[in-house]
Amino acid sequence: MIEIIPAIDLIDGKCVRLTKGDFDTQKVYASDPLEVATRFEDAGLKRLHIVDLDGARTGKPANINVLEKIANNTGLKIDFGGGIKSDAAIDRVFSAGAAMVNIGSMALKEPDLFMSWVEKYGPTAILLGADTRAGNVAVDGWITRTDVPVLDLLLHYADLGVTNVFVTDVENDGALLGPSLELYNRIINALPDIHLIASGGVAKLEDVQKLDQIGCTGVIIGKAIYEGCIALSEFEPYVG
Repeated sequence: MIEIIPAIDLIDGKCVRLTKGDFDTQKVYASDPLEVATRFEDAGLKRLHIVDLDGARTGKPANINVLEKIANNTGLKIDFGGGIKSDAAIDRVFSAGAAMVNIGSMALKEPDLFMSWVEKYGPTAILLGADTRAGNVAVDGWITRTDVPVLDLLLHYADLGVTNVFVTDVENDGALLGPSLELYNRIINALPDIHLIASGGVAKLEDVQKLDQIGCTGVIIGKAIYEGCIALSEFEPYVG
């Protein structure tokens, strides 16, 4: 059964959401991310996806204190990403309580360093983030679109043993227009052994059901929760 993974995006220590990755569209939903995380845990959810948007922009994690606070005060299994570009940064994130790190830009720009992290921490501790605009990989906090097809990136790393991935269609993220079912279906058909987490566009429980049916192992949901499109109680069938 698909796993529900709520998202917390951070700017200046606050819980925000963007639309289509545009920093000019940021909307603050809560000043206390721990309160939000606790609400998720109280609903029975086990996972949490944290994106340090300040870190993604500046190239250095900037909200480690928020990660540490949530990790110390909840039992949520946290994956954290944004600005992780060095051994020191990734060590700091794990030391602060992350169970996993999500890595996007570095997997494309510094593949040897990325694979050294996979080897050091293990493939289950590294979550490959493949963000895409119009089918090609987007990096640097979604700002830069490359000429690398997202499926090519996933195929490359699958050959190296990396199968835990999440794929965000940036054009759908925060738009509440539904997830990119065709994209995810194509990825799963090409890589049947992949553990694919869908991200972006979920607007209703039916979207979750469709992603479950095509074989996604998880779904990251942010704006639909914050805008009240999906009540946390609706996830009860997916909470084990």
